[in-house]
Amino acid sequence: MADTLTFSLVSPERELFSGQVGQVDLPGTEGNLGILPDHAPLMAALSTGAITVYANGSQEQFFVQGGFADVTPAGLTVLAELARPMAELTRDDLTAEIEKAKADLDTLQDEAALAARQNIDGLEALFNMV
Repeated sequence: MADTLTFSLVSPERELFSGQVGQVDLPGTEGNLGILPDHAPLMAALSTGAITVYANGSQEQFFVQGGFADVTPAGLTVLAELARPMAELTRDDLTAEIEKAKADLDTLQDEAALAARQNIDGLEALFNMV
């Protein structure tokens, strides 16, 4: 069994992380995921939340809003719709995003409303982490 896995976190703006890690925790749309070395291949949709990267005895967190995680024998790649280090996130940012998402929620139905509600839940959970 390998001690580490190769992890890459990419957003449309930039690559936020690339390197060897011991574990990555992800906010999946169907629930949270913990990815360890030698994980079985899978592809999962991501929801709004925090990605936690465990490497070299420390943790690093990233805010992510949507995207996909792809686990292959070569490692884990996350292609995020929006991502940035948690250290760059403020409560004001989250408050504005929550208010915008709640305003949009009234115009949505079915799966779009469910996705918006999951987005709001993720933003509200992150509010307590910042």
